[in-house]
Amino acid sequence: MTLIADLERGLGALDAAGLKRKRRTLESAAGARVEVDGRRLIAFASNDYLGLANHPDVVAAAREGAARWGAGAGASHLVCGHFAPHAALEAELAAFVRPAAGARALTFSSGYLANLAILTALAGRSDAIFADRLNHACLNDGALLSRAEFVRYPHGDVAALARRLAASKAKRKVIATDAVFSMDGDIAPLPAMLALADEFDAWLVVDDAHGFGVLGEHGRGTLAHFGLESDRIVYMGTLGKAAGVAGAFVAAHPALIETLVQSARSYIFTTAAPPFLAAALQASLKIIAGDHARRAHLFDLLDHFRGRMHALPWALRESRTPIQPLVVGANTAAVELAGALWDRGFWVPAIRPPTVPVGTARLRITLTAAHSRDDVDALVDALADLAPGCASASSR
Repeated sequence: MTLIADLERGLGALDAAGLKRKRRTLESAAGARVEVDGRRLIAFASNDYLGLANHPDVVAAAREGAARWGAGAGASHLVCGHFAPHAALEAELAAFVRPAAGARALTFSSGYLANLAILTALAGRSDAIFADRLNHACLNDGALLSRAEFVRYPHGDVAALARRLAASKAKRKVIATDAVFSMDGDIAPLPAMLALADEFDAWLVVDDAHGFGVLGEHGRGTLAHFGLESDRIVYMGTLGKAAGVAGAFVAAHPALIETLVQSARSYIFTTAAPPFLAAALQASLKIIAGDHARRAHLFDLLDHFRGRMHALPWALRESRTPIQPLVVGANTAAVELAGALWDRGFWVPAIRPPTVPVGTARLRITLTAAHSRDDVDALVDALADLAPGCASASSR
């Protein structure tokens, strides 16, 4: 069939360009050490930043929640799928990330659905959405689905954003940004962006998928990291990364949350997440708020890792978060380096276009609280062995 042949040609072209992706099958629970495709590896690939995905308290809460509430929700939240654990979790999340704002929170099955909901509910044909060039795909897709004018500005360039806002004649303006950029690990200049939102009477949508649980006092996220509060901020946090479970939430002014409940299609027309996940997330939130040693250990590992990487030839992007991008350049070179690490017992993913710009293929090294200093040293030593002329880096 011509249709199948077209697909096969496209797949062949991806493979030839070094862009074809491959799934790996885990045969163990998530953690720093995993069994993958029959091999035992140290994983530097996970977004489980606090090591909570297999925490005994979280697992026990999931088990007890499933025994009490069953395995599924049965319907969407607005039909008959909104359970007591959902309501309790939403109240706790709102109080945790926006303690002084009187905000409400709304949970979603994924961050993708949450961002689609926010942007399609806030903006329409007569409006404009202003987005960082390196925003996550779900913010871009939400902007496109909204049918608003989609205005992009260079990464982190507040002056360029200001010029675009000043030139816009849109009825409603929405600034949308990652808080921590998922492939670079840098943090958006949120204080300056909020000042622009105030100046131009715009919403500021903050996707804190990689900051929630990690940054700020008690892990409250990037808003707490900067000390920001405003009713014009719409905060989205995910619950499958530092929180270790699954899902996402939006915390914002009650009027914004009620607008999502009434009009956001990705909320209204999606079966609710199983209530036992909400019970597990309540346990996770307690650990995030109270176990400060996990974050302290994580950032100690971060300092140690960056201190040992200076002698290697690849460009390590400036990042003070668990995301540590090692830019290699060519697609094939990144794949080969990831493969060589795999052979030495390390799982570090090669990230290539279109996820990152052409010519910036990289290893996305992620550190977690489940790692040890010995794990980090072993990874750096392996990289040093693979870098000609850099044997000095393997000296601790």
